[in-house]
Amino acid sequence: MMKVIPLSSGVIFKRAFSRPEVFQEFVKDVLDITIEIDQVHTEYEYPKPVGFVRSRYDLFAEDPQQRIIVEIQHIQEEDFFDRFLYYHLISLVEQINDSNEYHFNRAVYTIIVLTSVPRDGSVNFSCAISEMNPISEHGETINLYPHRLVFLCPRLVNEETPPRIRKWLDFIQDSLDGKMEESVYPDESFRRILGDIYTENLDPGLLAQLKDESAWVKAVQRYQAEGREEGEKRKALETAQKMRDKGYSAEEICELTGVSPTELL
Repeated sequence: MMKVIPLSSGVIFKRAFSRPEVFQEFVKDVLDITIEIDQVHTEYEYPKPVGFVRSRYDLFAEDPQQRIIVEIQHIQEEDFFDRFLYYHLISLVEQINDSNEYHFNRAVYTIIVLTSVPRDGSVNFSCAISEMNPISEHGETINLYPHRLVFLCPRLVNEETPPRIRKWLDFIQDSLDGKMEESVYPDESFRRILGDIYTENLDPGLLAQLKDESAWVKAVQRYQAEGREEGEKRKALETAQKMRDKGYSAEEICELTGVSPTELL
């Protein structure tokens, strides 16, 4: 059993999946397409700004025909689905930013990897694909646009998860507790990733990045928790006021809502 840095870490995920050979295998299994690349960019931004919201892509690669984006998303935010639709569309719009014609030179594929499950239950799948092809009144899909937006959730793998995708999701999920059995993964791509996430192989610079990332994640989680507590307190006070208007006693209100006598005044 080897100790690893979980692939829920954006820093370590980018280190492992920025290897061109690993990236290509991942894309081949998830999208069923073959790409030829010699570089994977991390924290990529387009040279010229597009739109009014800054877009920075965790992992970005393209060959002459296809543009592939992979995002690792650990902290769920309220604008989650809208934000990544925006990222996906920006990578389409950017292609015609300096053109007089509406023509997309490259197909755009965006893969979002979710290593935690939103509290609101909006994700209850291991794999979900959004395509842009129109469907006629006859139920026929008209194949006009190859572009796809794919969401993957390792924590929710099930019997219906496509096998080629499942092997990657199982691997990511296995890493999340910080321990992995090396002998279970003879595949060359997985062996490369294991080498990148093995704790003994981390240099001081990468360890410093991991510490910064951990501090940021904890700060965001604390902020979100404080926001939830504030919202719950506000709801309790609103309920207490309604109960008072209906004639409940102060003692009953405090007992049922948790609001203190001083807050009730």
